[in-house]
Amino acid sequence: MPLHAVRPRTTASRATARHTPMGQGEAEVLRIVADARTPVFVTVREGGRRRYSYWRPLDSTTGRGGCYVALPTADCDALHAAGRITLGDPVADPARTTYRVRTTRTPMAAVRVLPRRVSAA
Repeated sequence: MPLHAVRPRTTASRATARHTPMGQGEAEVLRIVADARTPVFVTVREGGRRRYSYWRPLDSTTGRGGCYVALPTADCDALHAAGRITLGDPVADPARTTYRVRTTRTPMAAVRVLPRRVSAA
């Protein structure tokens, strides 16, 4: 019998555990993926674990960056399941497979043409 309370393990990442409105995290992920200056990749390990990440360049004014940044897996998986992002060609090595993540091109909706009004002049 343990002497301290044991917190149950969850699969949610810390980023998704914050109190944010639904969809805000997905919108932020989609904004990052859509930016052509920040290539996003997903690495799939042998056991099936996935990690979406991108390289954040060093910002000379703040001194921050110069590191890999992980994106929330749950939000990225939701976008992939909804068809908003796609995975590119795989690059495989013995321990992992890496894919480039891109946004999908959604066709524009057809424009409705309204009938012309005839003026009663």
